[in-house]
Amino acid sequence: MNPDYSFISDWIESNSKVLDLGCGEGDLLSQLKQKHNVLGYGLEIDPQSIAQCVAKGVNVIEQDLNKGLTNFADNSFDTVVMTQALQAMRYPHLVLDEMLRIGRECIVTFPNFGYWGTRAYLNFRGRMPVTKQLAYQWYDTPNIHFFTYADFEALCLEREITVLHRRCMADRFPDKLLKNLWPNLFTQTAVYHLSR
Repeated sequence: MNPDYSFISDWIESNSKVLDLGCGEGDLLSQLKQKHNVLGYGLEIDPQSIAQCVAKGVNVIEQDLNKGLTNFADNSFDTVVMTQALQAMRYPHLVLDEMLRIGRECIVTFPNFGYWGTRAYLNFRGRMPVTKQLAYQWYDTPNIHFFTYADFEALCLEREITVLHRRCMADRFPDKLLKNLWPNLFTQTAVYHLSR
């Protein structure tokens, strides 16, 4: 986990059950196990990432998130986490509903496509941006939903999702100073802690 996002582990209780959707190589779960003694499970579709999880001793299940989470009962977990993958889901709103069905709380992070740098890149260059947060070309990107901080806020309101915490992340000036004043424009990555 990026050290700038270490506050995420503060939102997770010790000795709790955590499910990490799209867990990658299991770094977050490994850290949560060490810091909070969580009982963690990861869902991942990439075979190489699954092998890395197994090598780290992370419990991992091979599963395509776009096929749903019906194999998990209601309230099976204390926290369900999804970092930098919501924009790649076919139906992000349904994934959020499922996360809050199987977990008391959920944590999601996503790139803010309303960020001024993204807007400027597209406006002045006339091409889809390739940045640190959006590291793919338009033709090979896993991102299929380009939503903004404001879009996500509206979705939470519409679906009656409670925002417990939110963090606006930016890594340079003037974004660091302005991200809380104008989050839709100056946030590069949004981090939300949610419940029903």
